[in-house]
Amino acid sequence: MSWTGKFIGGAFGFLLGGPLGAVLGASVGHQFDLGLNGIDEEFTFPPDDRHRVQTAFFTATFSVMGHIAKADGRVSPEEIAQANRIMEQLSISGDMRKTAIHLFRQGKNPGFPLDEVLAQFYRECHQRADLMRLFFEIQMQEAFADGVFDHNKERLLLHIGRNLRISRFEYERIKIQLQAQQRFQGWGQKHRHRPGPKRSSLEEAYGVLGLTPSASEAEIKKAYRRLMSKHHPDKLAARGLPEDMMKLAKEKTQKISKAYETIMKSISRQEEKQS
Repeated sequence: MSWTGKFIGGAFGFLLGGPLGAVLGASVGHQFDLGLNGIDEEFTFPPDDRHRVQTAFFTATFSVMGHIAKADGRVSPEEIAQANRIMEQLSISGDMRKTAIHLFRQGKNPGFPLDEVLAQFYRECHQRADLMRLFFEIQMQEAFADGVFDHNKERLLLHIGRNLRISRFEYERIKIQLQAQQRFQGWGQKHRHRPGPKRSSLEEAYGVLGLTPSASEAEIKKAYRRLMSKHHPDKLAARGLPEDMMKLAKEKTQKISKAYETIMKSISRQEEKQS
C-alpha cells in the first residue's frame, strides 16, 4: 500500500476524527469536497487498522514538521527543502503533495494543537516503539535542517519525546546517531567547515552505531544487529507503514550497514598489520 491509490481514498474519504482528523480535513479542504463523488465504491467502508495507522503517520509527520520548523520564529529555506526531500523520498506527488504542504503550513500556526495531535498519534499507532522512533527521527532531521539547533528546538523535541514515551537517554542516543549519520553520509555539506573539532570518517561511523572507537568487536556487532532490527523495512511494514515509507527505512539501514562495514574494514586492517 503506497501513499497514493487506495490510501488516498482511505485517508480522504474517512478521516480519523479527533485532532488528527481535524488537521487532515482542514488541509484537504475543497479538494476533499470536490473529489468526494469520485471515490470508488471499494472505499465506502471504514478504513482498517492499517489505514488508520498510515493516515495518522502521514498527518502527524508533516504537520509536526511544520511546527518544529517554526520553533525558532522563522522557517528557513533549508527547513522547507528538508520537508520537500521527505516528500520526494516518499514519492508523494499531485494532490497528496498539496495536502502534505498544507499540513506543514498548519503546523506553523500558533494555535496548532501539538499535544492533542501527539496523544492521538500515539494511540492510533498502538504505542509501537519502532513507529514512534521513526517519526521522531524525521522530526529531529527537520530540526537539524538549517544547521541551527537552538534552545527552542531542543525544548520542543524533548517535549515531543516525552509525549511519545521516548526517554531522555534514547533521545540523546538518537540525536548523536543522526548527527553522526549526517556527517558520515555527507548531509549538510555547507556545515562541514564550521568551526570546531573535526572528526574522522571512522569516528563518525562509530557514532552512527551509537558507539565510540573504544568499543569492542562484540559491542559493535551487538549495536549493529540492534539497529538493523529496529529499522528493518519488513518489520515496519508489518506495523502498518505504507510501501513508500519503506524507502526511508531502507535508506536508514543502508547508512547503518555502510558505517558497520567501515568499522569492520578498519578492524581487519589493524589485525593484518599486527599479524
